[in-house]
Amino acid sequence: MSLVMKSNVNRRRVAKGFTLIEIMVVVLIIAIMAALVVPKILHQQVQAKITAAKSDLATMGAALQQFHLDCDRFPTTDEGLQALITPPSDVSNKFKGPYIEVLHKDPWQNDYHYTYPGQNGPDTFDLFSYGPTNQPGGEGDNAALYYGD
Repeated sequence: MSLVMKSNVNRRRVAKGFTLIEIMVVVLIIAIMAALVVPKILHQQVQAKITAAKSDLATMGAALQQFHLDCDRFPTTDEGLQALITPPSDVSNKFKGPYIEVLHKDPWQNDYHYTYPGQNGPDTFDLFSYGPTNQPGGEGDNAALYYGD
């Protein structure tokens, strides 16, 4: 084989790889696709946590209503949600619980908040999560979540 033929064979072998420009174009396309998809996935995760918190609030709210039916009162703020599991001493003969199995934290790993009496009157309660910020107020996905909303 002549030197010219060997040189042509070597060039063909080298030419089979990708150029830097081709690799950069592929990386750019992947980055653009990720920029479009990742926010949607993250928003779905946020919405899933909000839905889970609303479900927890509904479950605990129903348990508080059942506690009220059985014991003729809501737990005090000091007794808190723990009264749904362990009966307060003054209602132990009426208590038909536990009304929930475990006190879960909200999806952001913060405690749910309970106060009695609630802001809407003497025979109401407030049950809520401050959401991802664990601060009162907030807007949009960072808003506090309340039982009954």
